[in-house]
Amino acid sequence: MRKGTEDRTKRFGLSRRGVLVGGLLLVMFLLMGSVVVWRPWQAKPAKDLAGQIRVIADIPLSGGASRFDYQSLDAHRGLLFIAHLAASTVSVFDTKARKVLADIPAIPGVHGVLVVPELGRVYASATDANQVAVIDEHTLHVLTTIPGGVYPDGLAYDPALHHLFVSDETGQTETVIDTQTNQRIATIPLGGEAGNTQYDPISERIFVDVQTQNQLVAIDPATNQILAKYALSGCQHDHSLLIEGSVRLAFVTCDGNNVLLVVDLAHAMQVLSVQPVGETPDVLAFEQDRRLLYVACESGVVSVFQEQGHKVRKVGDQFVALEAHSIAVDQQTHQVYLPLEDVGGKPVLRIAVLSLA
Repeated sequence: MRKGTEDRTKRFGLSRRGVLVGGLLLVMFLLMGSVVVWRPWQAKPAKDLAGQIRVIADIPLSGGASRFDYQSLDAHRGLLFIAHLAASTVSVFDTKARKVLADIPAIPGVHGVLVVPELGRVYASATDANQVAVIDEHTLHVLTTIPGGVYPDGLAYDPALHHLFVSDETGQTETVIDTQTNQRIATIPLGGEAGNTQYDPISERIFVDVQTQNQLVAIDPATNQILAKYALSGCQHDHSLLIEGSVRLAFVTCDGNNVLLVVDLAHAMQVLSVQPVGETPDVLAFEQDRRLLYVACESGVVSVFQEQGHKVRKVGDQFVALEAHSIAVDQQTHQVYLPLEDVGGKPVLRIAVLSLA
């Protein structure tokens, strides 16, 4: 995830260029006798989902009213791992018993967290220490730490090679770790700040947002070489990424202009649509059965979309709470998990479910 609000001003500086380009296009259309203005982030307000999102429970969390980050769910064991960034803690929540099992401390500035059930391991990016912590999923103890770059953030796992890919945001690289030896084996220069990173099981490639270049970069994990760089039309600062392999789509959110891009992975990485989301979108989650995409935003809004083939329609928006920017979904129960840093002065894990109208 992002380094903090202090970086937003620098990113939004790109909008001045967008205004100039938009002005030139407007003049051209006027000269041709017609006017066309396309600004998807100023589209008609989306439907309010109030009444469709039912809160099931607010579970108290420890660590004080402070910032959370990524989550990762082991659905088989019913364990949800939550990065409590400001508390430097990974909280472990039992989704079946609905209780916190443990708080794993001393993971400085933890951002990314990823459980890999086949290995019985959890990986967490300890950003303040520039490390990746390796956690035993059964004992919930830190086994070791591995150098993770300058500002390790998002995590992706290649199950074929058993390699972990870490997006090093400030270092502008992708760090590659061999999970069998717990050693860093490669550092891949990206040419810009790294946003989120994801593994595509169909192409067996790693994809990473290069947010300062507005690009999606494809990496061959067998050689740790960049295969291609794809420009993302209509995007300013592509920070978040989710790949839905079954329909060959990539969902990209751009926090510089608050939009969702739907990218066709099978046909030349074409941007199929650009749709508005809440302000400063961050974490994405996808519900398989109902084909729902959740976009959690720093502004506290959750934007919901439904995928139907290669068409994505917006279901609506709902304000949840300030900084409600992290979300995970249970594929079996359809419940979503939202760690909220300040509800009545205390952090809670909100469990909710969306009913489709």
